[in-house]
Amino acid sequence: MNATIYHNPRCSKSREALAILQDAGASVTVIEYLKTPPSRTELARLYAKAGMSPRDGLRTAETGAKALKNASDDAILDAMAADPILIERPLVETDKGVRLGRPPERVRQIL
Repeated sequence: MNATIYHNPRCSKSREALAILQDAGASVTVIEYLKTPPSRTELARLYAKAGMSPRDGLRTAETGAKALKNASDDAILDAMAADPILIERPLVETDKGVRLGRPPERVRQIL
């Protein structure tokens, strides 16, 4: 099985999700999204495939997220593309779907 993880190595939840993928024997492509952020189009595709809204993928603990409290999905995607720290992690994609790994065990649903 192939998997792609949008990963932050400093995040314990992201590291846990990566370990789950590796323990399951997945061939994992790791994208450090702060260094190589996904495009706005890619984020929209991932959230649609996950069945979630961009707001569901917003890292609300970040200072920049507070200004997006009443923002549209388009505005949230624009903000995430401009400042990828606003993207909640980890996002994991396999042939079976996309999951936000919070909690990390959720990635098992797409293995």
